[in-house]
Amino acid sequence: MVGFAFHFFRAEAGMSRKFREWSTDQNWLFPPSPQDWLPSDHLVYFLLEVSEQIDISPIVDDYDSVQGGQPPFHPRMMLVLLLYSYCVGVFSSRKIMARCQTDVAFRVIVGEDLPAFQRISEFRRRHLEQMQGEWSLVCLTHNLLKIFRSGALAAN
Repeated sequence: MVGFAFHFFRAEAGMSRKFREWSTDQNWLFPPSPQDWLPSDHLVYFLLEVSEQIDISPIVDDYDSVQGGQPPFHPRMMLVLLLYSYCVGVFSSRKIMARCQTDVAFRVIVGEDLPAFQRISEFRRRHLEQMQGEWSLVCLTHNLLKIFRSGALAAN
């Protein structure tokens, strides 16, 4: 790989301004955690928290009848992935897959196990009916939380 490291404060040819060193191939001492790059009040964390209250047993039961093949992705992860995608206006399974590769918020949801667009599409097709009810619950919870945080709702 071609190195791009320059001496600290090196002036480029024809430039009188000095720049900080820049290197695209420098290794990091510790691998960063995607959670370090998102603020604690990010929508992803809200969806992850709310998803713990969602009963996913109908989705889990649906997979009990499936024999063989690779193990499916965790239903809660797939549910949160689709809910977050819809919140940010990403609906195509191929675009969701691409965002899982490049977007930190999507990466917080999926971790290192990136679902292919076929798995995203299949999950949506199989569980769309269950997801519609959960989507309503998430929206209601989010709106109530916004009202509560704004102070419009008095807590006694």
